Amino acid sequence: MAITNTTTVKNAGLTRRPPLNDALFIGGSIAFLVVLLGVLRGILLYVNFNLATGIPSSDLVTSFLIGIRFDLIVACIAALILVPTLALPAGLGSRRLARTWLAVTGSLVLFIGVSEIEFYREFHTRLNNIAFHYLQDDPATVSSMLWNGYPVLRYVLLWLLLSACYWALLGWLNRTTAGTPGRNASAVTRVLVTLLVLFLVAWGGRGTLRSGPPLRWGDAFQSEHLLANHLGLNGTYMLVKAATSEAQGRPERKWLDKLPEQEALATVRNLLLTPADTLLEPDDYPLLRNHIPSSGLARPPKNVVLIILESFSGEFTGVMGREYGITPEFDKLARGGLLFDRVFSNGSHTHQGMFASVACFPNLPGHEYLMQQPEGQHQFSGLPALLSRRDYGDVYVYNGHFAWDNQQGFFRNQGMSHFVGRDDYLNPVFIDPTWGVSDEDMFNRSLRELNNIADKPFYAVLQTLSNHTPYALPDNLPVERVEGFGRLNDHLTAQRYSDWALGQFFDQAREQPWYDDTLFVVVGDHGFALDQQLTDIDLLRFHVPLLFIGPGIQAVYGPRNHTVASQLDIVPTAVSLLGQPFVHQCWGRDLLSLPQGDPGLAMIKPSGSDPSVAMLSGDHILVKNGTGDLQSGRYVLDPAPQFFPDDDAGLLALNSQHLSAFIESALQALLNDSTSIPGSYQ
Repeated sequence: MAITNTTTVKNAGLTRRPPLNDALFIGGSIAFLVVLLGVLRGILLYVNFNLATGIPSSDLVTSFLIGIRFDLIVACIAALILVPTLALPAGLGSRRLARTWLAVTGSLVLFIGVSEIEFYREFHTRLNNIAFHYLQDDPATVSSMLWNGYPVLRYVLLWLLLSACYWALLGWLNRTTAGTPGRNASAVTRVLVTLLVLFLVAWGGRGTLRSGPPLRWGDAFQSEHLLANHLGLNGTYMLVKAATSEAQGRPERKWLDKLPEQEALATVRNLLLTPADTLLEPDDYPLLRNHIPSSGLARPPKNVVLIILESFSGEFTGVMGREYGITPEFDKLARGGLLFDRVFSNGSHTHQGMFASVACFPNLPGHEYLMQQPEGQHQFSGLPALLSRRDYGDVYVYNGHFAWDNQQGFFRNQGMSHFVGRDDYLNPVFIDPTWGVSDEDMFNRSLRELNNIADKPFYAVLQTLSNHTPYALPDNLPVERVEGFGRLNDHLTAQRYSDWALGQFFDQAREQPWYDDTLFVVVGDHGFALDQQLTDIDLLRFHVPLLFIGPGIQAVYGPRNHTVASQLDIVPTAVSLLGQPFVHQCWGRDLLSLPQGDPGLAMIKPSGSDPSVAMLSGDHILVKNGTGDLQSGRYVLDPAPQFFPDDDAGLLALNSQHLSAFIESALQALLNDSTSIPGSYQ
C-alpha cells in the first residue's frame, strides 16, 4: 500500500506529523498558560489593590515582567515531559494524550493561582507551607472554614472559566499547527528539532539566561514595597518550593553557624538577663536563672488567668489610639489595669501565639508548628511548669477542638490536666459548624470552671475563637455591626463581639470571691493583615495589646507602659507579680524588673516557609527579608504608623548580631532539649 505524504500520514497505526508542528504546539501551550497566569496576577493585584497605594507604576510593571519569568518556569516544567516524544517517528501522535496532560496540569496550576487570591488577602504572603499544615491538621474544619468564610463558588467559577479558556486555546492550537502536506522528517531532523525544543523549554524552566543558579524567588524582590515584590512570584512555584523545603527538613540549619556558639549565647544572656536574675548552671542550660521580683504589690495575687484573644489587633483597639469604637469593653478594662501598648506577637498564627504566651518559647525558623513536631514533646519553662509544681489547679477553656494544632497533647505534656473544648458544651448559645461555640459560651463556661477549682490557687488559659474566619456569630448579635471598613467589616464586627463577650465575663467575674486574688492577663494571639504594609515584615500584623489587671497593679506600676515587648515576656512578668522568687528559663523577661532606660525587645517570625525575621529594640527595627537583605530603620505606631529607613551601619550590625544570636541560641536549646527547668529546682 502506498504511503501518501499528507498532513497526517499513518503508518502501522501511528499518526505522523512534521516535528516542527508539534514543537509549535508545545510552545503555544506554554505561551497560552503564561498569558492566563498573567491574567491571574492582574486579578490578584485588583483584589489587593488597597495595598498598592504609593507603589510606583514602574515597580508594578517590573513585577509583571518578572512574573512572566516565574510563570514561564511553571509552564515549561509542565510541558517538559512532552518534549522527548518529538524524537519518535510519530512525534506527539494524535496529541490526545498531550492535550489531556496539558489540560490537567494547566487546570491544576490555574486552580492554585485562583486559590491564592484570598490566601494573599488573608496572610499577605504567597502560598507556602501554611497550606499544608492547615490541610494536615483537620481537612473537614478547613473545608468548612473556606466554604463559610470565602466566596468559594465565585472562585470556582473563575477557575472553570480560565480552565475552559485554556482548553479551548489548546483545541485551536491543535488545529492551527496541524501542518501542511510534505515529506516525513528524517530521524536526524527529528532529533535536531527535539534538542532545540529541549534547550528552549529547559531555558524557560530556569527562568534566566545567567550562568549559575536558576531564577530564585529572591529575584522578585526588586522594590521597597512588599506587594510589588510578592506580585512577581508564582503561587505554584512557591508551593512546590515549600513542599521541597518540608521534604528536605531542617531549614533552621543555616542559622546555626551565624556566630560562634559561645558568642551567640553570651549575647543572648546580655539581652535577656536583668539585674533581678542570677544565672544557674550556665554550662548546661542557656537561660536557667533565679528571679527575684521587685518589691511589687502589697498584696500579691494568688491566681493567674491568661486570656488569649483571637486576632485582636492593636490597630483597632481604642485605648491604643484607634478610636473606631471596636473595643469599648477592653478600653474600659485597660483604664483599671496596666497596658503595654508596644507589644508584638511572636508569629502570625494562633499556635505560635499559644506556645509563646503560655510556654514562653519563641517561634523559630523550621519550627513554626512546634506543637506538632517531635521537639514539641520537650518540656518548656512556661506557666504550667512554673505553677503546677506549686500545686495550682488548672483549666484550659476553648471554643473549638483541642485536636487542632495538637493543643491538648502539647499542653498536657507541659503539665496542664483539665481541658474544656467544643464537645464539652451543653446547649450553647451559638455553635459555628466550622470551629465551635461562641465566645460568650466560652466565657460563661469559664466562670463555672474557675468556680470549681477556686478552693486552692489556680491558673487558667481562656482562648477565644469567634474572631476567626468565617466570623460566624449569633443571630441575635448583642453589638452593632461594623460598617465603613470594606472587606474588614465582618472581621471587625467579630472583634467587637469578642470584646463584648470579654466585658460580660469581667462583669460576672467581679462578683466571684476569687476575683480580688486573681491576676488577669489579656493579650491578642496576633493581629491581621491591613492595607498598610509597614516594613518587609508587615509589622502592623503583629501589633497586639497586652493588659495586666489585678488589685493594686495600676497604683504601683502605672496605667501604661511603652516598653517594647512580645508574648515571650508574659509568663515571667505574670509569675513575678505573684511576689515570690522563682527559677525559670523563659526566652522573655519580667517587664517590671527591667533596668532604667531599657527600651525593650521583641523578635518576630511569621508562620509557614516565609523566612523573614525581625528584631525590635525600642523604636528601631531590623528586618531580614526573604532574600537575606537587611532593612533597618525607625518605626512609629502613633498617631499614624510610619517607617523611616536609616543607614546607621553600627546600629544595623549590632541589631543583626542580636537577631542572629537570639535565633541561633534558641535553636540550639531546642535541638539539644535544654529548654526545661531541671527537676532539682522544681
